[in-house]
Amino acid sequence: MIDQTISHDPHALRLFEARRKFFDQGYGDEGDERDHPDCKLPHAVLRSWQRCLESGLDYRADGRGDPEGRSELAAARERSERLLRNASGVIEHVFDQIRASGSMVILADDHGMILHSLGDPEFFTRAQRVALQPGSLWSESMRGTNAIGTTLMEAGPVEVIGAEHFLDRNSILTCSAAPVFDPEGKLLGVFDISADYRNNQRHTLGLARLAAQLIEKHLFEVEFSTDILVAFHLRPEGVGGLQEGVLAVSAEGRILGANLAARALFAESNGLVGLDFNALFKPSFGHFVDRGSRPPFLQTIETRHGERLYARLRSAPSLRSNPPARGTSSAAADRMAFCDARHEQRVTLKCLATGDPSLQTALDRASRIMGKDIPLLIQGESGVGKELFARAFHYSGPRQDGPFVALNCAAIPENLIESELFGYVGGAFTGARREGSIGKIQQAHGGTLFLDEIGDMPLNMQARLLRVLQERCVTPVGAQRQVPVDISLVCATHRVLRDAMRAGSFREDLYYRINGLTVTLPALRERSDIRSIVHKLIAAEASDGVQVTISEPVMDFFERYPWPGNVRQLQNVIRLAVALLDEGETEIQSCHLPEDLFSADQMGETKSGQEPAFLVEASGRSLDEIKCEAIAMVMNEFGGNVSAAARRLGISRNTLYRKIGRMN
Repeated sequence: MIDQTISHDPHALRLFEARRKFFDQGYGDEGDERDHPDCKLPHAVLRSWQRCLESGLDYRADGRGDPEGRSELAAARERSERLLRNASGVIEHVFDQIRASGSMVILADDHGMILHSLGDPEFFTRAQRVALQPGSLWSESMRGTNAIGTTLMEAGPVEVIGAEHFLDRNSILTCSAAPVFDPEGKLLGVFDISADYRNNQRHTLGLARLAAQLIEKHLFEVEFSTDILVAFHLRPEGVGGLQEGVLAVSAEGRILGANLAARALFAESNGLVGLDFNALFKPSFGHFVDRGSRPPFLQTIETRHGERLYARLRSAPSLRSNPPARGTSSAAADRMAFCDARHEQRVTLKCLATGDPSLQTALDRASRIMGKDIPLLIQGESGVGKELFARAFHYSGPRQDGPFVALNCAAIPENLIESELFGYVGGAFTGARREGSIGKIQQAHGGTLFLDEIGDMPLNMQARLLRVLQERCVTPVGAQRQVPVDISLVCATHRVLRDAMRAGSFREDLYYRINGLTVTLPALRERSDIRSIVHKLIAAEASDGVQVTISEPVMDFFERYPWPGNVRQLQNVIRLAVALLDEGETEIQSCHLPEDLFSADQMGETKSGQEPAFLVEASGRSLDEIKCEAIAMVMNEFGGNVSAAARRLGISRNTLYRKIGRMN
């Protein structure tokens, strides 16, 4: 029996007849499609139906399947972090364009698992009945012909309308999807727009393809953000568009990467990478860079085959950064860097590089997104320097001349954070200033907004912040109109936001909006560059012209101390030690350090003004011997309680067990 909704829809009737002939009479190859004009199925759909039949899938099957579960979804999102990071803004932008159309915007990984979705509430409820939600697997082998799974099989854009879905139960959907490839041409996932099949729009597939191209553009620019980019097109108006070819080129002129359009123009799939720039173009790379650095920036360039292209040079952020002034010594540069940090002036990411590999990884990753519309999330314990890192990120990028505005979400009472963040008009509430107040978001216009401890932001404020980030407009408390804002967003937290999401205290949609790139700053006890940090802090705190040094036993102690307060604690210790130096003294000894550094609740008792025993006796002994004695002292203090001793030493129980095992 034909559904009443189908009986009034000629297209649905033709599909119904096509299904009957396919499943009852067994035809469905491309030749049959030409022989039967009443069967107007796309070739990709016919090929998919045939695959489904050959795999033994029953078109009458439920095919529902349950979501894979939170752990599987979390693992999939972890694997696809790069895709999610670069697609989040595109998902929100596309959904804004089709809001209230009864549609969903979906991102799936290369296995067909839905990673993220946004949808109109009414359709979202219906879609859940067919498991169109995060955690559900929409591979072709599990759910038959569908836009996500079939796009993965075809490696190209696919539209599946109504009864073109292999499974009967999915015929309520119309889905348009396009594949997303990484800069090396590997299939990363699928961008999909789904709706009620009665709401099918002609241009939806084009919108999905456009979104996929935007994501691929972001992926390419982030991957090669520290390299020189050369954009080109056959027409001048095509340079800067989504169809432009882009090459990533090293400073020596070697091609490091090529986007899909560039490979297509040169009829190369993977053969461009590794070639010299001069192997493709007639002018030398140096000549091209020289011309492209002066107006007019758009220039013509001829290929080795005689084809004329229009090209534009895009310098990498690292090439635009200011080099150190000539004649400035390394020590003086270190001093300036830490003075700037202490007085919250223009410290840069380069200033923070002190040799620790884990920190250098964070610096390198952050430098790659400078100048891009990608939010930065900084994680780490209290005192590791998250705000300093945020300032360095701001002053290293193209917004360095704009404002840097910081707000600690944990330090402001909940009833005041709204007015602090969004501002208010005069008379908006009792106690408001008559002239009103501009909020932190507006203050950061043209620059960077730094939200510290964002994990402590109240839920209702999270919803308002998400709207601001999506619409790029802010509405002050009591105001009737929105104010456009242009900000770069940097957030920081010591919390594990994934745990907060599971606990319901942090919004999932906000998490994926602020989690463009996540960097984790190591705790000071985990860093290998403490010696370098100490020297730089001493140089910053010492008086002009005074060369302050530090005794080797104190330095050894610094390298072994757990530093529960991290860099902030070390900076305070150095500041006090320099202040306690007598006139004529230039070396920091243990007597210049704060007494509580050696108190019973830290590393063993000492008398005021005396050097701790394990420092006095350190000379001539190995570091392992000193470590063993320190562990033995703490273990003795806590009567052999490993958990208590590990907490006091600032290490895990497993680490302490391993160290004790080596002592025996």
